[in-house]
Amino acid sequence: MALVDVQRFSKHYPRVIALDDCSFQVERGEVFGLLGPNGAGKTTLIRLLLGYLRPTSGAARIDGFDCERQSVDVRRRTSYLPGEARLFRQMRGHEALDFFTRVRPGGESERSRRFAERLDLDLTRPVAAMSTGMRQKLALAAALAADTPLVILDEPTANLDPTVRAEVGRLVKEAREAGRTVMFSSHVLSEVEEVCDRVVILRAGRLVHEQPMEPLRKRHRIRAQVDGELPSLPPSLAEQVTIERRESRDVVLETAGDLAPLLGWLATLPLRDVAIEPAGLRAIYERFHGGTSSVRRQESS
Repeated sequence: MALVDVQRFSKHYPRVIALDDCSFQVERGEVFGLLGPNGAGKTTLIRLLLGYLRPTSGAARIDGFDCERQSVDVRRRTSYLPGEARLFRQMRGHEALDFFTRVRPGGESERSRRFAERLDLDLTRPVAAMSTGMRQKLALAAALAADTPLVILDEPTANLDPTVRAEVGRLVKEAREAGRTVMFSSHVLSEVEEVCDRVVILRAGRLVHEQPMEPLRKRHRIRAQVDGELPSLPPSLAEQVTIERRESRDVVLETAGDLAPLLGWLATLPLRDVAIEPAGLRAIYERFHGGTSSVRRQESS
Protein backbone atom coordinates (compact mmCIF):
# COMPACT_ATOMS: atom_id res chain seq x y z
CA MET A 1 0.00 0.00 0.00
CA ALA A 2 1.27 3.46 -0.90
CA LEU A 3 2.26 5.60 2.08
CA VAL A 4 0.51 8.67 0.64
CA ASP A 5 -2.70 8.27 -1.34
CA VAL A 6 -4.34 11.43 -2.72
CA GLN A 7 -7.64 11.16 -4.57
CA ARG A 8 -9.17 14.15 -6.37
CA PHE A 9 -8.04 16.65 -3.75
CA SER A 10 -9.41 20.19 -4.27
CA LYS A 11 -9.32 23.43 -2.32
CA HIS A 12 -11.47 26.26 -3.65
CA TYR A 13 -11.87 29.76 -2.25
CA PRO A 14 -14.55 32.25 -3.40
CA ARG A 15 -12.28 33.81 -6.05
CA VAL A 16 -9.32 31.41 -6.18
CA ILE A 17 -8.87 27.74 -7.01
CA ALA A 18 -5.80 26.84 -4.95
CA LEU A 19 -5.88 23.11 -5.78
CA ASP A 20 -8.09 21.35 -8.29
CA ASP A 21 -8.81 17.62 -8.68
CA CYS A 22 -5.32 16.47 -7.69
CA SER A 23 -4.59 12.71 -7.53
CA PHE A 24 -1.34 10.80 -6.99
CA GLN A 25 0.34 8.22 -4.77
CA VAL A 26 3.72 8.20 -3.05
CA GLU A 27 5.30 4.81 -2.50
CA ARG A 28 7.09 3.81 0.68
CA GLY A 29 10.81 4.49 0.55
CA GLU A 30 10.47 6.97 -2.33
CA VAL A 31 11.74 10.52 -2.71
CA PHE A 32 8.85 12.33 -4.37
CA GLY A 33 9.31 15.82 -5.81
CA LEU A 34 6.80 18.66 -6.06
CA LEU A 35 7.61 21.20 -8.78
CA GLY A 36 5.92 24.43 -9.71
CA PRO A 37 6.32 28.19 -9.29
CA ASN A 38 4.90 30.17 -6.39
CA GLY A 39 1.12 29.94 -6.47
CA ALA A 40 1.05 26.56 -8.23
CA GLY A 41 -0.54 24.85 -5.21
CA LYS A 42 2.41 23.03 -3.59
CA THR A 43 2.07 24.54 -0.11
CA THR A 44 -1.73 24.26 -0.19
CA LEU A 45 -1.37 20.57 -1.02
CA ILE A 46 1.04 20.02 1.89
CA ARG A 47 -1.23 21.86 4.34
CA LEU A 48 -4.20 19.77 3.21
CA LEU A 49 -2.21 16.57 3.73
CA LEU A 50 -1.33 17.62 7.28
CA GLY A 51 -4.89 18.62 8.15
CA TYR A 52 -4.12 22.32 8.54
CA LEU A 53 -6.70 23.03 5.81
CA ARG A 54 -9.93 21.23 4.97
CA PRO A 55 -10.41 20.15 1.36
CA THR A 56 -13.34 21.38 -0.68
CA SER A 57 -13.59 17.90 -2.15
CA GLY A 58 -11.62 14.70 -2.43
CA ALA A 59 -9.65 12.84 0.21
CA ALA A 60 -6.14 11.74 1.13
CA ARG A 61 -4.61 9.15 3.42
CA ILE A 62 -1.15 8.90 4.95
CA ASP A 63 -0.10 5.51 6.28
CA GLY A 64 -3.77 4.51 6.19
CA PHE A 65 -5.08 7.51 8.16
CA ASP A 66 -7.50 10.04 6.70
CA CYS A 67 -5.79 13.43 6.44
CA GLU A 68 -8.92 15.39 7.39
CA ARG A 69 -10.62 13.20 10.00
CA GLN A 70 -7.48 11.67 11.56
CA SER A 71 -5.05 14.56 11.19
CA VAL A 72 -3.43 14.04 14.62
CA ASP A 73 -2.49 10.47 13.67
CA VAL A 74 -1.20 11.76 10.33
CA ARG A 75 1.03 14.36 12.00
CA ARG A 76 2.42 11.74 14.40
CA ARG A 77 3.71 9.90 11.36
CA THR A 78 5.00 12.97 9.55
CA SER A 79 7.93 15.30 10.07
CA TYR A 80 7.35 18.63 8.35
CA LEU A 81 9.74 21.43 7.45
CA PRO A 82 7.64 24.43 6.31
CA GLY A 83 8.92 26.91 3.79
CA GLU A 84 9.22 29.55 6.50
CA ALA A 85 10.03 27.77 9.75
CA ARG A 86 9.34 29.71 12.96
CA LEU A 87 11.73 28.95 15.81
CA PHE A 88 11.97 30.07 19.44
CA ARG A 89 14.25 33.07 19.20
CA GLN A 90 14.97 33.22 22.95
CA MET A 91 16.49 29.72 22.93
CA ARG A 92 19.98 28.68 21.96
CA GLY A 93 20.34 26.23 19.11
CA HIS A 94 20.87 23.15 21.29
CA GLU A 95 17.91 24.13 23.49
CA ALA A 96 15.64 24.36 20.45
CA LEU A 97 16.72 20.91 19.25
CA ASP A 98 16.17 19.45 22.73
CA PHE A 99 12.67 20.95 22.80
CA PHE A 100 11.68 19.43 19.45
CA THR A 101 13.14 16.09 20.54
CA ARG A 102 11.00 16.07 23.69
CA VAL A 103 7.74 16.91 21.95
CA ARG A 104 8.10 14.19 19.29
CA PRO A 105 7.71 10.52 20.31
CA GLY A 106 10.85 8.59 19.48
CA GLY A 107 12.97 11.70 19.09
CA GLU A 108 16.70 11.48 19.80
CA SER A 109 18.58 14.58 20.86
CA GLU A 110 21.92 13.08 19.89
CA ARG A 111 20.69 12.33 16.38
CA SER A 112 19.52 15.90 15.85
CA ARG A 113 22.90 17.20 17.05
CA ARG A 114 24.68 14.93 14.56
CA PHE A 115 22.57 16.39 11.77
CA ALA A 116 23.38 19.92 12.97
CA GLU A 117 27.09 19.09 12.95
CA ARG A 118 26.90 17.76 9.40
CA LEU A 119 25.18 20.99 8.38
CA ASP A 120 28.02 22.97 10.03
CA LEU A 121 25.75 24.69 12.55
CA ASP A 122 26.94 26.32 15.76
CA LEU A 123 24.35 25.25 18.36
CA THR A 124 25.70 27.53 21.09
CA ARG A 125 24.31 30.65 19.41
CA PRO A 126 20.93 32.11 20.39
CA VAL A 127 18.38 31.60 17.63
CA ALA A 128 17.83 35.38 17.58
CA ALA A 129 21.50 35.87 16.67
CA MET A 130 21.45 33.32 13.85
CA SER A 131 21.36 34.26 10.18
CA THR A 132 18.47 33.11 7.99
CA GLY A 133 20.62 30.28 6.65
CA MET A 134 21.61 29.14 10.15
CA ARG A 135 17.97 29.04 11.26
CA GLN A 136 17.20 26.97 8.16
CA LYS A 137 19.90 24.49 9.17
CA LEU A 138 18.45 24.30 12.68
CA ALA A 139 14.95 23.59 11.35
CA LEU A 140 16.36 20.95 8.99
CA ALA A 141 18.20 19.18 11.82
CA ALA A 142 15.00 19.10 13.89
CA ALA A 143 12.85 17.84 11.00
CA LEU A 144 15.21 15.11 9.84
CA ALA A 145 15.89 13.83 13.37
CA ALA A 146 12.24 12.97 14.05
CA ASP A 147 11.64 9.21 13.69
CA THR A 148 8.68 9.24 11.30
CA PRO A 149 7.92 7.22 8.16
CA LEU A 150 7.20 10.40 6.15
CA VAL A 151 9.30 13.56 5.90
CA ILE A 152 7.89 16.60 4.06
CA LEU A 153 10.48 19.22 3.14
CA ASP A 154 9.14 22.48 1.67
CA GLU A 155 12.03 24.43 0.09
CA PRO A 156 14.61 22.82 2.42
CA THR A 157 17.66 24.42 0.82
CA ALA A 158 16.42 28.00 0.68
CA ASN A 159 19.12 30.43 1.90
CA LEU A 160 21.79 27.70 2.03
CA ASP A 161 25.14 27.81 0.25
CA PRO A 162 25.99 25.15 -2.39
CA THR A 163 28.12 23.06 -0.02
CA VAL A 164 25.34 22.73 2.53
CA ARG A 165 22.78 22.10 -0.22
CA ALA A 166 24.85 19.12 -1.34
CA GLU A 167 24.87 17.81 2.24
CA VAL A 168 21.08 18.14 2.43
CA GLY A 169 20.87 16.02 -0.71
CA ARG A 170 22.99 13.35 0.93
CA LEU A 171 20.80 13.42 4.06
CA VAL A 172 17.67 12.96 1.94
CA LYS A 173 19.21 9.97 0.16
CA GLU A 174 20.20 8.46 3.51
CA ALA A 175 16.63 8.87 4.73
CA ARG A 176 15.42 6.93 1.69
CA GLU A 177 18.03 4.22 2.24
CA ALA A 178 16.75 3.89 5.81
CA GLY A 179 13.26 3.16 4.43
CA ARG A 180 11.73 6.58 5.00
CA THR A 181 9.60 8.39 2.45
CA VAL A 182 10.42 12.00 1.54
CA MET A 183 8.25 14.59 -0.19
CA PHE A 184 10.59 17.25 -1.51
CA SER A 185 9.44 20.65 -2.78
CA SER A 186 12.06 22.87 -4.40
CA HIS A 187 12.63 25.62 -6.95
CA VAL A 188 16.09 24.32 -7.88
CA LEU A 189 15.75 21.83 -10.74
CA SER A 190 19.26 20.44 -10.37
CA GLU A 191 18.70 19.29 -6.78
CA VAL A 192 15.30 17.79 -7.64
CA GLU A 193 16.99 15.86 -10.46
CA GLU A 194 19.68 14.70 -8.05
CA VAL A 195 17.57 13.38 -5.16
CA CYS A 196 14.08 12.52 -6.44
CA ASP A 197 12.82 9.19 -7.76
CA ARG A 198 9.70 10.75 -9.24
CA VAL A 199 8.31 14.27 -9.60
CA VAL A 200 4.97 15.89 -10.34
CA ILE A 201 4.52 19.33 -11.86
CA LEU A 202 1.74 21.60 -10.59
CA ARG A 203 0.31 24.50 -12.55
CA ALA A 204 -2.42 26.83 -11.27
CA GLY A 205 -3.55 24.24 -8.76
CA ARG A 206 -3.66 21.31 -11.17
CA LEU A 207 -1.29 18.37 -11.43
CA VAL A 208 -0.28 18.58 -15.09
CA HIS A 209 2.56 16.06 -15.37
CA GLU A 210 4.14 13.11 -13.55
CA GLN A 211 7.72 12.14 -14.38
CA PRO A 212 9.81 9.16 -13.21
CA MET A 213 13.42 10.30 -12.99
CA GLU A 214 15.29 7.13 -13.98
CA PRO A 215 14.41 7.19 -17.71
CA LEU A 216 14.94 10.95 -17.78
CA ARG A 217 18.51 10.56 -16.52
CA LYS A 218 19.27 8.50 -19.63
CA ARG A 219 18.10 11.23 -22.02
CA HIS A 220 20.52 13.62 -23.68
CA ARG A 221 20.12 16.74 -25.76
CA ILE A 222 22.46 17.52 -28.63
CA ARG A 223 22.76 21.03 -29.99
CA ALA A 224 24.57 21.27 -33.31
CA GLN A 225 25.29 23.70 -36.13
CA VAL A 226 25.12 22.13 -39.57
CA ASP A 227 26.41 23.51 -42.86
CA GLY A 228 23.56 22.92 -45.27
CA GLU A 229 20.42 20.86 -44.83
CA LEU A 230 20.17 18.25 -42.10
CA PRO A 231 19.44 14.88 -43.75
CA SER A 232 16.67 12.66 -42.49
CA LEU A 233 17.43 10.40 -39.55
CA PRO A 234 18.53 6.88 -40.48
CA PRO A 235 15.82 4.25 -39.83
CA SER A 236 17.98 2.73 -37.08
CA LEU A 237 17.82 6.02 -35.12
CA ALA A 238 14.27 7.11 -35.90
CA GLU A 239 12.72 5.42 -32.86
CA GLN A 240 15.16 6.75 -30.24
CA VAL A 241 16.00 10.22 -31.57
CA THR A 242 13.67 13.19 -32.01
CA ILE A 243 14.44 16.51 -33.65
CA GLU A 244 13.25 19.07 -31.13
CA ARG A 245 14.02 22.20 -33.15
CA ARG A 246 15.45 23.09 -36.53
CA GLU A 247 16.22 26.75 -37.26
CA SER A 248 18.50 27.73 -40.11
CA ARG A 249 21.79 25.98 -39.33
CA ASP A 250 20.95 25.25 -35.71
CA VAL A 251 19.39 21.93 -34.76
CA VAL A 252 18.46 20.38 -31.40
CA LEU A 253 18.07 16.62 -31.08
CA GLU A 254 17.06 14.51 -28.11
CA THR A 255 17.83 10.85 -27.55
CA ALA A 256 16.66 8.35 -24.94
CA GLY A 257 19.10 5.61 -25.86
CA ASP A 258 22.78 4.93 -26.38
CA LEU A 259 24.63 7.97 -27.67
CA ALA A 260 27.18 6.05 -29.72
CA PRO A 261 25.01 5.36 -32.83
CA LEU A 262 23.81 8.97 -32.94
CA LEU A 263 27.32 10.34 -32.57
CA GLY A 264 28.47 8.03 -35.36
CA TRP A 265 25.81 9.48 -37.67
CA LEU A 266 26.57 13.07 -36.65
CA ALA A 267 30.25 12.49 -37.40
CA THR A 268 29.34 12.00 -41.07
CA LEU A 269 27.69 15.43 -41.28
CA PRO A 270 29.31 18.81 -42.02
CA LEU A 271 29.08 20.16 -38.45
CA ARG A 272 30.44 23.43 -37.16
CA ASP A 273 29.74 22.85 -33.50
CA VAL A 274 28.25 20.17 -31.22
CA ALA A 275 27.24 20.38 -27.53
CA ILE A 276 25.86 17.43 -25.56
CA GLU A 277 24.06 17.78 -22.22
CA PRO A 278 21.65 15.76 -20.08
CA ALA A 279 18.09 16.54 -21.10
CA GLY A 280 17.02 16.98 -17.48
CA LEU A 281 13.78 18.39 -16.15
CA ARG A 282 14.04 21.83 -17.71
CA ALA A 283 12.65 20.88 -21.11
CA ILE A 284 9.70 19.08 -19.52
CA TYR A 285 9.11 21.85 -16.99
CA GLU A 286 9.10 24.53 -19.68
CA ARG A 287 6.31 22.74 -21.55
CA PHE A 288 4.04 23.81 -18.69
CA HIS A 289 5.84 26.85 -17.28
CA GLY A 290 7.78 28.31 -20.20
CA GLY A 291 9.76 31.37 -19.16
CA THR A 292 9.03 30.96 -15.43
CA SER A 293 11.94 32.49 -13.56
CA SER A 294 11.17 31.18 -10.08
CA VAL A 295 12.51 27.70 -10.87
CA ARG A 296 16.25 27.62 -11.29
CA ARG A 297 18.65 25.23 -12.93
CA GLN A 298 21.77 26.14 -10.98
CA GLU A 299 22.46 26.06 -7.26
CA SER A 300 22.90 29.83 -7.03
CA SER A 301 19.81 31.88 -6.18
